[in-house]
Amino acid sequence: MLERAPGAEYAGTRARSERLHGALAARGLRKGERFAVLSWNTSDYLELYFAAARGGYVICPLNARLAGPEIEAILADSGARFVLEGAAGLDALCKEVPPVADVAPDAPAQLYYTSGTTGKPKGVVLTQRNVDAHARAAIAELGLAAQDTWAHIAPMFHLADAWAIFAITAVGGRHVYLPRFEPEQALALLVKERVTITNLIPTMLNLMVRHPSAAGRHYSSLRAILSGGAPIAPTLVREILELFGCQYVQTYGMTETSPYLTLGLLKPHLAALPIEERVRWLAKTGRPFQGVDLRVVDESGRDVPADEKSVGEIRVRGETVTPGYWNQPEASAAAFEDGWLKTGDLAVIDAEGYVNIVDRKKDMILTGGENVYSTEVEHALHAHPSVLEVAVYGLPDELWGERVCAAVVLRPGKSASVEELQAFCREQLAAYKVPREIEFRSELPRTGSGKIQKHALRGR
Repeated sequence: MLERAPGAEYAGTRARSERLHGALAARGLRKGERFAVLSWNTSDYLELYFAAARGGYVICPLNARLAGPEIEAILADSGARFVLEGAAGLDALCKEVPPVADVAPDAPAQLYYTSGTTGKPKGVVLTQRNVDAHARAAIAELGLAAQDTWAHIAPMFHLADAWAIFAITAVGGRHVYLPRFEPEQALALLVKERVTITNLIPTMLNLMVRHPSAAGRHYSSLRAILSGGAPIAPTLVREILELFGCQYVQTYGMTETSPYLTLGLLKPHLAALPIEERVRWLAKTGRPFQGVDLRVVDESGRDVPADEKSVGEIRVRGETVTPGYWNQPEASAAAFEDGWLKTGDLAVIDAEGYVNIVDRKKDMILTGGENVYSTEVEHALHAHPSVLEVAVYGLPDELWGERVCAAVVLRPGKSASVEELQAFCREQLAAYKVPREIEFRSELPRTGSGKIQKHALRGR
């Protein structure tokens, strides 16, 4: 793990993490054993991550939105010795502070269970080396420094946020917390705590930029907003830039990769482009993250042309990539080919080396012999002024094989008909890409990390 001699501002955090290490040992936990945490965002969570690192324990963050049976299944699979709802009172068990454990770089450090968008969750193992390498790369890529204040707004049980625990601490930055996401409270936190940088998912950003109170605040401290977890529409990128007035960085990654694989940091000549052109580049998935080898390959395993048209699967390797899944050797073996992790994400790549995801393999729709990438249709619908959120998916069709369908959430106080949205799509898309069915919903089904569960829509 990254180590840093903490200044005075970190003395209390370090002492409490040491006591928590001792408390975990007093409960009988041994190096290499697992313990689970069921909590929303708090400073306790940060301290428990570091207590685990000190003792060589494996922390298993639990999605706080899961139902009881789902949590029970994860606990049974992980073999966690116990579950903590937080650290309150735990350090009282500490009689003495044990020394920092001697832990091998490739020993497991964290065990995250995938969100289960397609079936039974798998336990993703991240090693000490994975976590350390990712923190160092993030510091270098994002210019993280002691002057930064990071807002833990996305859930700390998910890697959209948890990676920053180590990277921000390593540079001596400041941590502030929002226990659970709520758009108005998130906006207020950015201003009150003079936040400089944070990572959110598009759903959160969508709700924040369109909140009635958003435009009446001043975000002068913000230097960067990162977004990941799902593709983002260019229209939303433009709104983020206009509201926050800071750098926008699109990110892409997986639990299996600690998480970042790409960043949408623009080369100088691209950053100098007019706003409309710049937004198009900023909305792309990005170029490879430091230390990541990335390819886009066709079904034969050959690199696709860098023409921004040829679609292939993203495959990656590097020090931040998981060694595999917990107790699932067959799934682990199937995830790799010749040492490259198969992400399952379909993308194109351009002459500048930037990739752009067009769909998940499982979400691509084959209708009448034509491939339809759901993100393209989602971006078209998202541009309609009445649309707040949208998810596009395929359903079986006797004539066409699959038909394009969409679930739409309208903005508060706005209205639109199915026919109006279909006509809007026809102005931008080929006829076969236009949704044949549009369902209006009050909200979209989501995983604990906020990703839309398209399998739940397909199973309606």
